[in-house]
Amino acid sequence: MSNLIRLMVSNYNDILEMNKEIMVDSWPMMRSPGPMLCIVGTYLLFVLKVGPKMMEKRPAFQLNSLLIAYNAFQVIFSVWLTLMAAAPGLGNLIISPKCNNSNRTPTDINVQAALSTAAWWYFIGKIIELLDTVFFVLRKKQNQVTFLHVYHHTMTAVFSWCYLKFLPGEQGALLGFLNSFVHIVMYSYYLIAALGPQYRKYLWWKKYMTWIQLIQFVIMLSYLMMVLAMDCKVPKALTYFFMTNVVIFIYLFSDFYRKAYKKKQV
Repeated sequence: MSNLIRLMVSNYNDILEMNKEIMVDSWPMMRSPGPMLCIVGTYLLFVLKVGPKMMEKRPAFQLNSLLIAYNAFQVIFSVWLTLMAAAPGLGNLIISPKCNNSNRTPTDINVQAALSTAAWWYFIGKIIELLDTVFFVLRKKQNQVTFLHVYHHTMTAVFSWCYLKFLPGEQGALLGFLNSFVHIVMYSYYLIAALGPQYRKYLWWKKYMTWIQLIQFVIMLSYLMMVLAMDCKVPKALTYFFMTNVVIFIYLFSDFYRKAYKKKQV
């Protein structure tokens, strides 16, 4: 146990040193958690209290043009993030995250810099995605502001900051790649839906989006279990945290699918 603790502390210190060399603290919103917490706190306050109260006696906003532009941006941004995560340097991390690879040093500053850059843009993406819920509230779609939706958006925003700041382990590369790819599909659906009722005939595959998300989480969980089984030299605390949240998401998304689609078939 003491050896394990020493190894975890050593890995954590190595990461902090690399972050200093990459100057992550000088990047926007990365010096302290204040700006991120302020944004997330404002988000929660608005979507849970202020927004519904403000919209209580108002007609729903018609945001069709804004939603088309927003969802188109998200599709393009998600494609770009997916390509970034699949770049040669980061692609190697997905295939072999310091597992049975003695040629790669654990303090490869170039690889870590590429990972941190991708992680920062991923974090920015999670902040932008908070607008999903804001639009629900403004359009008086409060039934879509579920615990799953708010928990998912809050956790991904907060943890993507913590990941970059404190523990940017290589196993996060696959998770970011999968999530960005799934978002291409998801925001493409929202983009088609925003184009108007005449395009609804192309949206027959709505329930399969939840399947895709669940498959994503199963792949993530399997990958993280492999990382542990192979004793890869990556931060284990991060792996356990990822696994815990992936299991929570599998439960929440499975429960959503059961309530949304299974009951309709009965």
